[in-house]
Amino acid sequence: MPETVSYFLMAWTDPSLLLLTAAGTLAGIYVGALPGLSVTMATSILISFTFAWDINQALALIVGIYCGGVYGGSRTAILLNIPGAPSAVATSFDGYPLAQRGEVGQAIGLSTVMSVIGGLIGVLVLASVAPFLAEMSLQFAPRDYFLIAGLGLLLVGSLSAQSLARGIFAAALGGVIGLIGLDPVTAEPRFTLGFTNLMGGIHYVVVMIGMFGVAEALFQLHQLNAETVRQKVDRIVPSLNLVLKFLPLSIRTSIIGVIVGALPGTGGDIASLFAYDHAKRSVKNPAQPFGKGAYEGLVAPETANNAAVGGAYVPMLTLGMPGDAVTAIIIGALVIHGLNPGPMLMIQTPHIFWFTVGNLVLANLFLLIFGLTGIRIFARIVELPRAILIPTIMVLCVVGTYSLNSSMTEVYWMLGFGLVGYFMKIYGFQMGPVILGVILGPLMDKSYRQAMSSVGNDGTAFLLDLVTNPLSLILTSAVILLLLSNTPLRRVLSRRSR
Repeated sequence: MPETVSYFLMAWTDPSLLLLTAAGTLAGIYVGALPGLSVTMATSILISFTFAWDINQALALIVGIYCGGVYGGSRTAILLNIPGAPSAVATSFDGYPLAQRGEVGQAIGLSTVMSVIGGLIGVLVLASVAPFLAEMSLQFAPRDYFLIAGLGLLLVGSLSAQSLARGIFAAALGGVIGLIGLDPVTAEPRFTLGFTNLMGGIHYVVVMIGMFGVAEALFQLHQLNAETVRQKVDRIVPSLNLVLKFLPLSIRTSIIGVIVGALPGTGGDIASLFAYDHAKRSVKNPAQPFGKGAYEGLVAPETANNAAVGGAYVPMLTLGMPGDAVTAIIIGALVIHGLNPGPMLMIQTPHIFWFTVGNLVLANLFLLIFGLTGIRIFARIVELPRAILIPTIMVLCVVGTYSLNSSMTEVYWMLGFGLVGYFMKIYGFQMGPVILGVILGPLMDKSYRQAMSSVGNDGTAFLLDLVTNPLSLILTSAVILLLLSNTPLRRVLSRRSR
């Protein structure tokens, strides 16, 4: 036990590790806030600089970047309706309406505190039940990932505002966009129309920046001469009563984030969408409707995507399997430094596990400090005249998209999706279901085909697996219950039964 405590506090007592964690967290916040500059990109670049470093120094910097970057995406999501990262898409649904009401200070302050609570809950789960969660994640077969993707697509009812038909259309459009490129099983081109530039598919961040950023900038042209909203930044740190009010919701959505984050191949983007849907279903009589500036709609995704960080470390540290793209890079860093991520890591090098746990706690504390600073400066962005703000948004979108792969083709696609998103906004379509389809469509397609291949393309055997395997049966039941409890779908079914 004394050794465990010393490992846990290693990053707290070593000035160099303390400084690297702080620097990484601060840098992560601002990298995450810029569209297109992903945490994955920043981490992969940093790895090349840390080859000659001590492993603890490398991990301290990476942990800080990871925690800060996941949180940072919420800044531009709230201020400009441009999610800095895919995990902040759901944050924009209610965060941006709050900014339009002049409540940027309260919104960013509350999102910061709740993000830290979610992050600490994720670390607590990592420290206490990591082996159990890792073993559970191993039980997931391709058919289970197919069911999880199906569960996710049922969120379209929650993200579609008043029109389910428009939501289904938007999700289907996103699914088609997500399937563009080479077939993951046969390597045959799909929906490429003969263009070689489409062989690699369309990055979902390109779609996200276009449909949220460019579309919003074009939509703002309708209000070019409108008066800007003065932001209330007199109170940034939320009151204890407000935090306690949302604490039960943040605990529930943090658990969702940890579980989803622990599943290899998923991450904070899916976790935040699940959490947002849970908030819409569980919160009765919010002060503001969801999508119109409900604080519950801000709290849920922000706690979930930060809790997913701790969840993503679970399979990485205990099984050597990446929970998401960032932890895949961290596995590479561990291997380069002569370590073997997997079941033997906690036995042969327990100090790495407990050092990581302590470092994650420290990074979240720095996140609280840095997250609550500079808000007044950020708030001034929303108060800029639209003649300045709209070109600024467009420049951010172009720079962010180009920085993904240094490709002008992706910039053209981003502008095209921005134009499509603009017309969708004009005609009352929501952008959320499109991103939902882009993210979950390929996962559903790949998982279904892998599941079918495992049973020799026998549909009957596939259906039997869904009801005979305990885990698959639970997920199948969840899909059916969610389908039946979906209010818009229930209304449609009731009309047809008359």
